[in-house]
Amino acid sequence: MAYVAFQEIGAARSATDAALARQGAAAIRADARLSALEWQVVALARRDRVSSLREPSRLTRAISSIFGETRNPRLADPSLEALRRMAVLSWHHGYSVPSHEVRAFLASGYTADQYELLVDSIAVALSDSRRGIRAIAAE
Repeated sequence: MAYVAFQEIGAARSATDAALARQGAAAIRADARLSALEWQVVALARRDRVSSLREPSRLTRAISSIFGETRNPRLADPSLEALRRMAVLSWHHGYSVPSHEVRAFLASGYTADQYELLVDSIAVALSDSRRGIRAIAAE
């Protein structure tokens, strides 16, 4: 059974609302929305490592066959997997995502506005979490 931290999913939604408030609703077009399922993928990608984007090596596959299957964070839907890849890279690298990854994200059916919304929302969530850590440390 999988555990889902629903407060993180809510945090991703509140980060989106904060980004909309800062930029104004007119700055983001109507097609720059992500569904609730897509926001869940973004929230779950926060805990994934960058190494989860690579194909497992032969050694990893051999060890998995001996000791049992390891966790596979990849998604079956190609569109959602492209979103997960972009979210993992954005959680770890912010706006510094390789251009070939952005092209693959756009080729999977997402728009440039959705990419901006995704990265801006992640940046807001990261800055809010850092602000919270600083407030706790100051007490």
